[in-house]
Amino acid sequence: MVIREANLADAPTIAMYVDAWRTTYSNLIPAKFLADLSDEEQETKWVKIFSNIAQNNFTYVAEDEIGQIVGFATVGQQRTGDRIYQGELYAIYIIEKYQRQGLGYRLISTVATRLLQSGISSMLVWVLADNPACGFYRSLGGQQVNQKQIEIGISATD
Repeated sequence: MVIREANLADAPTIAMYVDAWRTTYSNLIPAKFLADLSDEEQETKWVKIFSNIAQNNFTYVAEDEIGQIVGFATVGQQRTGDRIYQGELYAIYIIEKYQRQGLGYRLISTVATRLLQSGISSMLVWVLADNPACGFYRSLGGQQVNQKQIEIGISATD
């Protein structure tokens, strides 16, 4: 596996996280919300992200032996106003076939190192309470320090 910094040309492939959401959150998020996720909308979002790279925001991809992107992690300055944690892991997704092979650890290590190089020495991540990846974060030394209530895929007409 090769870990490298992502670029604008990767936007269509990074949109693959829609499939990762569908497999990871199938028992946590309403099926209609997951079904309505759009690769095209995500690609547009990633094109905007890569076209307007903010200082201290970084995305790295993992490529398999034939150069296909199979996962990514993205980090930057934390967005919640937390006074302790300066950085935030915005997202990490690995397609199911490549999970539980150490790739998540390599991606986290890479983005954490990049944050350190930028002068950011602490990082938080928001995770759904029942996310199967909670054990992964604990294995890296992560600890629950806060919680909040959110609604995903719920509208006034549901």
